[in-house]
Amino acid sequence: MEDLPPPLVVDILSRLTDSTDLARCRLASKSLNSLSHEVRSVNLLCTLSRYIKSRSPETKAHVTPFKAIFNNLVFKARCLDSIFIGVDKSLRDISFDDVDDESDDLYLSDLGFVKEWLPKVCGELRKLSISDFWIQSCWRKSEVLSLISSCCNDLMELELKNAWLSIDGLNPMTRLTNLTLEFIRLEDEDLNKVNDCFPSLQVLNLVGVGGLKDPKIHLLHLKSCMWTVSNAPLSLTIIAPNLMKLRLKCIMPKSLVLDTPLLSDFHLSVEEAYDFRVRELCNLENLQLESSSLHSILGMFPSGKSIKMLTVDSLKWTEALETRKFCLEALFDVFPNVMSLNLGPGAWSEAEICFRKGCLADRNAMKELTEIVAHLVVYDIEVTLSFIYSILDKCTNLSDMALLLHPKEDSRAASSLISGCTAYRPRVKWRWGIWKEGSKDTWVSVGI
Repeated sequence: MEDLPPPLVVDILSRLTDSTDLARCRLASKSLNSLSHEVRSVNLLCTLSRYIKSRSPETKAHVTPFKAIFNNLVFKARCLDSIFIGVDKSLRDISFDDVDDESDDLYLSDLGFVKEWLPKVCGELRKLSISDFWIQSCWRKSEVLSLISSCCNDLMELELKNAWLSIDGLNPMTRLTNLTLEFIRLEDEDLNKVNDCFPSLQVLNLVGVGGLKDPKIHLLHLKSCMWTVSNAPLSLTIIAPNLMKLRLKCIMPKSLVLDTPLLSDFHLSVEEAYDFRVRELCNLENLQLESSSLHSILGMFPSGKSIKMLTVDSLKWTEALETRKFCLEALFDVFPNVMSLNLGPGAWSEAEICFRKGCLADRNAMKELTEIVAHLVVYDIEVTLSFIYSILDKCTNLSDMALLLHPKEDSRAASSLISGCTAYRPRVKWRWGIWKEGSKDTWVSVGI
């Protein structure tokens, strides 16, 4: 290392994924110590093993405090543009019963702690991520947002996790384009401060943000949004004229309003929505829809003539399955030009029950379909085969069909299904696989 050009050494040190290694390098030689101050990013993560050692009576005296290591790394850095400090996800499994004190050594959104280092490095800072230790932060309200907005005028990406955040004193951050708030208790029940103080956001991720009542996202430059909402908010509204990608997961909002005319990629997961208002989505091509009330949601959805790729599944589909009313005909009435259709196990089961009660109606729209991926739940092999044959008869342009079976399915029934399908329509390209809850699909044969 001593013979390498200094810029190359700095580049190597900058690629270290854990800045704990950077701290060790400073002890290895004077040249490494000097060059380590030139790195432009600090990435420090408290692991579960470090946390356990810091709590054990036998080892805690030999463990350097986490905040002290971070301060040492930051204070001597000359020009930082990226900082990540946090606790490992494995610390989420620690319960309140396992903590017998009121320590703040991992309370990373502590205003006093952040004040020690942020004003010294904020000049060139472009990315900042603070992932707190929930057990220490959940009962301590932090005003760190106010400090960040006062110091970091050129910050472009901000990520805050596992904290209770006040919005008092929050100033506009006009250069911020990316904001992630994850498992945050936020004192902005309508998101008015977020809209006013972050007007240039292009990417917004709100995951498990609590404290919301009637939240409205109103951002003119937003292009991508992921929003996972609890069951507390009564209404959800998104007004974003330039939004192109949206992933929205909610429970049972009384009102769901979307004014997103340029949306092209949409993933909606909602148990039920009593009032679902969506402006015409003329650019929407890819839709993933999950709901406990698919029939009701489809009835409120605007015509989706532009949609080419569609994924549909039913939530809580094992409950009262016989009372569900979802059918493929209704799907194609709303989305007549779909070319690729992916049916989850819930959607397939509901559609098969609907078919069992009456034949599959003929639809011209179904002739546009060229590919189907279906996750099967086989209750009666003869009914399942009849349903598949009916789909094949109606979808005359279908060229690819992939069927995935649950591993608990009877092997003889699976064999009968495979042989029956391939014999009925040998010109179709068949694929077979296995689906399992919480796991990725596994393909066992392709192109039969």
